[in-house]
Amino acid sequence: MASGSVATRIAAATGSGVVEATEITGGDICRAWRARLADGRTVFAKSRDDAPDGFFTAEAAGLEWLAEVDAVPLPEVVAVGADVLVLTWIDSGTPSASAADRLGRGLADLHQAGAASFGAGWPGFVGTLPVDNTPSGSWPDFYAERRLTPCLTLARDSGALDADGAALIERVIARLPDLAGPPEPPARIHGDLWGGNLLWAADGRAWLVDPAAYGGHRETDLAMLALFGAPDLDRVLAAYDETAPLAAGWRDRVGLHQLHPLLVHSVLFGGGYAARAIATARRYL
Repeated sequence: MASGSVATRIAAATGSGVVEATEITGGDICRAWRARLADGRTVFAKSRDDAPDGFFTAEAAGLEWLAEVDAVPLPEVVAVGADVLVLTWIDSGTPSASAADRLGRGLADLHQAGAASFGAGWPGFVGTLPVDNTPSGSWPDFYAERRLTPCLTLARDSGALDADGAALIERVIARLPDLAGPPEPPARIHGDLWGGNLLWAADGRAWLVDPAAYGGHRETDLAMLALFGAPDLDRVLAAYDETAPLAAGWRDRVGLHQLHPLLVHSVLFGGGYAARAIATARRYL
């Protein structure tokens, strides 16, 4: 996609002309741009030619819902279209101990703000995979019915996971009520909080980006931070636990919360993610 094409999309979404649009390093899901608008603003834009219906509006809804709490810094939604999302530009910086401490406290406050139910009032996506955010009354039911079972079906049908592996994970799903730990109210979570969705900014804070937000279990966000690693994670977790103490046994449940993203990655990217999902599941049988 040429810069002129994305400039047209940004202009249509924002109502402002685009002086310059420069592609920057993007991910596997979207292409990313820094753009200077005719009205003087510098913005970040992400685009995808074949974006599923509701793809960018779901992310925008999640950003605005998380921002209602004013607990952690998030980019502001400037404009959203069917194939583009435009956000305020955040200058990047480097991780620091103080930013990690502040992030831990902010995540705790964000989660404690809560949600009306497990789920959300908008359709969800993890990567390009749609996820069902229909509200549910308990986290074990939500996790089983809205996350693990649909993704397990995709992994099995795509050949990413064989029948034996699928059967093993089904056994874990059946045990979720016993494995879930003490009941907790729905938390207001980012929903895809791996280390790459933290932007360590020039203002000395860690900003949250690229959410798949919904009312979920607070341990899910913390487990995602651990899945692929994040700077100063021990400090983040210590500050979190000091602000909102975690339930007994939470460390033993980290893999349980990582099971869904591992299945997602097995569907989207293949590789060794299916084997890792199976190895993780075995720990809970």
